[in-house]
Amino acid sequence: MMSRFTIPRDIFYGTGSMKELGKLTGYKRAFIVTDRVIPKLGFLFELNDILISAGMETKVYTGVESDPDITAVMEGAHLMQEFQPDLIVAIGGGSSIDAAKAMWIFYEHPAITFDEILKNGTPPLRKKAHLAAIPSTSGTGSEVTSFVVISDHANKMKYPIADYDLTPDIAVLDANVAMTMPKRLAAYTGMDALCHAIEAYVATNRNNFTNPLAIHAITVLLGYLPPAYDGDVEAKQEVHIAQCMAGMSFTNAGLGITHSLAHKIGGTFGTPHGLCNAILMPYVMRYNAKDHMAIRHYARISDRLSLEGQREMNMLNSLIRAVKDLAAYMELPSCFKDAGIPEEDFLANKAEVAHNALLDSCTPTNPRQPTEEDLLRIFECAYYGNPITF
Repeated sequence: MMSRFTIPRDIFYGTGSMKELGKLTGYKRAFIVTDRVIPKLGFLFELNDILISAGMETKVYTGVESDPDITAVMEGAHLMQEFQPDLIVAIGGGSSIDAAKAMWIFYEHPAITFDEILKNGTPPLRKKAHLAAIPSTSGTGSEVTSFVVISDHANKMKYPIADYDLTPDIAVLDANVAMTMPKRLAAYTGMDALCHAIEAYVATNRNNFTNPLAIHAITVLLGYLPPAYDGDVEAKQEVHIAQCMAGMSFTNAGLGITHSLAHKIGGTFGTPHGLCNAILMPYVMRYNAKDHMAIRHYARISDRLSLEGQREMNMLNSLIRAVKDLAAYMELPSCFKDAGIPEEDFLANKAEVAHNALLDSCTPTNPRQPTEEDLLRIFECAYYGNPITF
């Protein structure tokens, strides 16, 4: 069976690597997409100067919020139509990069609608512009992925879009930019990255290209996230590279129902995406253990990490314990009730969350295909912190 492996053409990494954009040639106008935090940290001005030094005219959009909404996407796309850039540069967290990807679609195809994209996929890009991405967080991997997650706040939904054409042309992993993450955000994004790697390693589209990236990312993240959380500079640099490797893996292998549920829980209750993944991971791994190939892959992760256990189920238990211990070290709640979702809201929305999670684009690549009732049961157990049995 034919498969595909797609990543950006160029990945610049290391301290000060953003300066490499100053060597770009052939571009006339750069449209910068970011949030309101990056300018306060000084990186927007640095980036702007670098692009101007390369002979480009620049325009900046700073209207991206956390969990970017459709309205912000359309606003940015309208500004692109006026400016007509041939280079789009996203700098910030996954929200900024995702928003830039979505704006890119509507810039190149002004007549298309969001519903048409969800139904028919993304039309061809790069007729007008290329995309460069500079992540300021260590977790989403959006700078190397073909995925976009856009919120529809009016309907309390998150819509993931996946298309290889959305993979940025250039990724810049500048360690200086990543050093600015607040401690809590480092915990959320770090657990998101770990989830990317673990889900990619057991996904149905896993392959010989994605597996080494995923297993190495898991090893690095479990080892370096605690000191990175505590502020160790070297550890932060290691995590920043590892999350990118996890991104390259999952964008080609697929994800699973941890993300399916996280997308819908985050969209409904506003719970941070990385926190959703941290809470859900142990429950989903336990659920997937009924699949004989999945438990074998989990056991291989445990073996690579030199965790205790001889039998596959014992090795899975060790891996689940390692994930839980990591989340506890970073003082993350272990269930959604403790994460602040009111029980009344949970009871009113849990069935809809399960229904929508079943339809999520990450569900088909989960190693064990769930029913709607399965997803509801996982969510119920993860809400109260109850053991899960299937």
